[in-house]
Amino acid sequence: MSPARHARRYWLVKSEPDCFSFDDLLRSPARTTSWDGVRNYQARNFMRDDMKRGDLVFFYHSSAEPAAIVGVAEVVRESYPDHTAFDPKEEHFDPKSNPDSPTWMMVDIRAVAPLARQLALADLRGVPGLERMALLQKGSRLSVQPVTEEEWEIVYELGSRP
Repeated sequence: MSPARHARRYWLVKSEPDCFSFDDLLRSPARTTSWDGVRNYQARNFMRDDMKRGDLVFFYHSSAEPAAIVGVAEVVRESYPDHTAFDPKEEHFDPKSNPDSPTWMMVDIRAVAPLARQLALADLRGVPGLERMALLQKGSRLSVQPVTEEEWEIVYELGSRP
């Protein structure tokens, strides 16, 4: 009997483009990077418990003008300990994190392609089917958040049109 196949899920990750942009991801070796430095428990739990290899990810530029969804990536390595938590020289060092029982996790993502058209929040507000999208909710600040399959299809279609 073969193991049960994982049903693809969809995600959105946020990064400030002056720290790490989608273009940086495209230039990375094998167009792949570890998604490290996440220091929010809910976002960590999404990565640790739910993000699986083959899941698709919208890449969102936050703190940009305009903030926008700019590309698509995929999860290529599932959750493993975030080594930046253990190194005092790292920006995301956490002195309470223990390598024997790590607090913080990361996944690896690989760039698939930029969107034909970047989608700012204004492009998404008021679009039927996106009323409940986590990104559009007041106070939404999570750097890793789920996207429903229906939301993914709507946003991907909008971003595919130049």
